[in-house]
Amino acid sequence: MRIQSFTLDHLEEVFSLWQRAGLKLSRSDTPLGIQRKLERDGELFLIALTDDDRIAGAVMGSYDGRRGWVNHLAVDPACQGQDLGTRLMQELEQRLGLLGCDKINLLIEPENSRVQSFYGKLGFKRDELIFMEKWIQPAQNRPKGV
Repeated sequence: MRIQSFTLDHLEEVFSLWQRAGLKLSRSDTPLGIQRKLERDGELFLIALTDDDRIAGAVMGSYDGRRGWVNHLAVDPACQGQDLGTRLMQELEQRLGLLGCDKINLLIEPENSRVQSFYGKLGFKRDELIFMEKWIQPAQNRPKGV
């Protein structure tokens, strides 16, 4: 297996991987949303390829200049148990460190709580927070004058 940066050529295969892995995607997980992500910090969106160039894993990292974030880590169910998720996270952590990042955050959906032990083995600790969110309408879709 080899790890490299994601490109838009991999989009359909990564969407398929996320579905097979049971990830919950949001309305920002669209081709346009992914393209915007790549423009900001594309070197933090990683894929793991098999010897025959199939995508076996992916992680979408980001850096806001202060904190690193882990989103959508997924390993193909047929490839789980081979430390692929660990390798993807190690590469992401290394790349974030090179950017000056000193803290990485992630969120786990309640229905995916079984992954807590995986992240715990990588040194992540649970923090009791209240998470709030608000989806806003993109500026180009707002009525004029708003």
